[in-house]
Amino acid sequence: MDFSKMSANEKQVLIFSFYRDAELRGARLLFNLLSHIKDGESQVKMSKHLSDETRHAWLWTKRIADLGGQPLMVDDGYQRRLGLRTGLPKTLVDLLALTVVVEERAQSRYNAHAALPNVDPETREVLVAVTEDETWHLAWIEKKMRDIAREQGAEAQADAALARYRQIDREVYATLAQDEAELMRS
Repeated sequence: MDFSKMSANEKQVLIFSFYRDAELRGARLLFNLLSHIKDGESQVKMSKHLSDETRHAWLWTKRIADLGGQPLMVDDGYQRRLGLRTGLPKTLVDLLALTVVVEERAQSRYNAHAALPNVDPETREVLVAVTEDETWHLAWIEKKMRDIAREQGAEAQADAALARYRQIDREVYATLAQDEAELMRS
């Protein structure tokens, strides 16, 4: 994609639209998880997590609007590409492992973006807010995945699923990384 004709604001709107899309798709995944993990403690955690994901999508939407833009629909973003490669998870442990990997990628992307020298204060504020939540998301989802795997005697399956999804994540993200790096150089 040729980004040379895009203004700095247009580039930011595109980046933030990708972030927004990932948060919305993450929210959809969590919404689906609500019917699969039925214990009360997990229901509380998933509800909070779902609330965080939709709030993150709102923060990116608001940041886009504050820049004078409108969110762009993303047909071929990270989560879509990842889903095409992974297929539908076959077990709850697989679904939770995939969620861990997606949360890891979000945290990594936000941290890398926040570390850039040219990030404006308003964007940095959003990046810090969403990154703080990702740490908790990762912790509780991975713990839940490992608890379920242990109960099922499938601890090796959890480790294998994480390894598989992390490898697919690296391959998928590599298809986006060059464009993303070029967009963030402005």
